[in-house]
Amino acid sequence: MEHSADPVTTFTATESREAFISGEVSAVELTTMALTSAATQSALGAFLHLDAEYALHRAQEIDQIRAAVLDSRSGEARDAAMAQLSSRSPLLGMPTAFKDLVHVAGMPTTMGTSALAPTVPGRDDPLARRVHTAGAISIGKTQVPEFGLPCYSENDIAPPARNPLAPSRTAGGSTGGGAGAIAAGILPMAPGNDGGGSVRIPAAACGLIGLKPGRGRLPDDQQRQSVDNLATSGPIAATVQDAALLFDVMAGHHFTPKPGSSGLPLGKAMFGVERATQEGLAPLRIGVTTESPFSPELEIVLAEPAVEALERGLNTLGRLGHIIQGSSHCTGVDEFWPEHYHQNFQALWTSRLSGLEFSAEAQPRLTALTRYFIELSADRPADQTEAAIRALEEFSANAEAFMGPWDVLATPMLAFAPPEVGWFSKMDPAENYREQCRFTPYSSVINVMGLPAINVPTHTDAEGLSWSIQLIGRHGAEEQLLALAATMLQH
Repeated sequence: MEHSADPVTTFTATESREAFISGEVSAVELTTMALTSAATQSALGAFLHLDAEYALHRAQEIDQIRAAVLDSRSGEARDAAMAQLSSRSPLLGMPTAFKDLVHVAGMPTTMGTSALAPTVPGRDDPLARRVHTAGAISIGKTQVPEFGLPCYSENDIAPPARNPLAPSRTAGGSTGGGAGAIAAGILPMAPGNDGGGSVRIPAAACGLIGLKPGRGRLPDDQQRQSVDNLATSGPIAATVQDAALLFDVMAGHHFTPKPGSSGLPLGKAMFGVERATQEGLAPLRIGVTTESPFSPELEIVLAEPAVEALERGLNTLGRLGHIIQGSSHCTGVDEFWPEHYHQNFQALWTSRLSGLEFSAEAQPRLTALTRYFIELSADRPADQTEAAIRALEEFSANAEAFMGPWDVLATPMLAFAPPEVGWFSKMDPAENYREQCRFTPYSSVINVMGLPAINVPTHTDAEGLSWSIQLIGRHGAEEQLLALAATMLQH
């Protein structure tokens, strides 16, 4: 299977923003290119639903707004109006899409399952409303696994999300469709949600930037400071600059003009990225570990390219003047992560399903993995689940102390290459889950800790597959992580 991205749709989000505001391209043109690219690359399975009629109608409205604001002005008055328009609506005219776990008004939400009938919400979820208010145009809903549970985007209702870098392989999950659409050049960027790696995993699989903000950092996320509040929303994009643009919107940052510049207004993260790429960053203390919290319960084996990606990333950070230290050197202990993490996280992950009820007719339509998770949750004694959550809660409460002397902690991202489509789902559910943990051995623990983390591609192997490093920051370090990633990718 082959794909070929339309070269026009490979505009970055920041390029599209400038081209639209300046009048070089219309919202209808940008939207049409995205829809056409999605249709011609439908074999990638990136979308569960496309809504060309809605998207083009919205694009026409946005073009009319732009014309009303700008076309009657010239010179400095037009420049000022351009800046004001882009400050209020920094994503104006830009196509995007939400994964099919997020409600978008008028579009069906399937949750990736055939066990429940799709719903068509009358209003956007808060995150979708914020992104749409910023001027973005949703062209459809992207592929997800059932209820967003696995780390690969396959379900029983539509073709799986395939990896544009190697279409026989998975695009990851649960934001697999969104990541595939970006990597294929269909979309410039897209919001994702990350409860155990669902932004970082597909970003790593598809060679993209994926930022998981810390717990409660984004205003539209749940604000509960508890480990059972695992999921945060975050941007996926092909460039750090585009990820910063979308993060600024998702975080509710104000966009302001750069002093002495005629360019478009920037948000806080965008300013940080631009400053870092021009001036560099002060040296940071960066700890490194390849030990996974799933060990020793699970044997974690890193593929050679995963190790090379980590080494390349660390070498770049060292050349940039940052101080690199191994975890054992800093802590003086061999046991790095908390004890019994594997069993405790499984209890937490499956406990979220304990309140779900399905009719006798619906239950057989659930995937085998979802049924397995539900059975695990139902069969586990309540006191055992409570003890597991308490242990993780204590670990999470000490996340800042856990970071010890480091500003940033570096790990590999994926342990081995994205498997072939169908590889996970052909397994017995228990082994399926274990292999998912082996594939993604460093992601879920960051959700438990509630800290921010970013996926940064650092290596492309002989097969054209991308490999990444994960950088973990302290609370509130999202802008720092974006800036650090930007400086790494300059070199």
